Amino acid sequence: MGSFSIWHWLVVLLIVVLVFGTKKLKNIGSDLGSAVKGFKDGMRDGSAPESSSTATAQVGQDKAAEKTTIDVDAKTKS
Repeated sequence: MGSFSIWHWLVVLLIVVLVFGTKKLKNIGSDLGSAVKGFKDGMRDGSAPESSSTATAQVGQDKAAEKTTIDVDAKTKS
């Protein structure tokens, strides 16, 4: 009773196809496949080193932030 035979799995598959239909199962499969592909692409992009254009843009943003930042020394009230 611990293991199912191939006939049990075929009956389960037949019931699932009858309940959901082949079109909905195909859509679920393609959505799952695109989600896995997006995850793999995201993992690959996350481990890649930054390109020089991205680093240059980031430096430009840092310089713009420096112009708007005011640096002051706080004095204690005596």
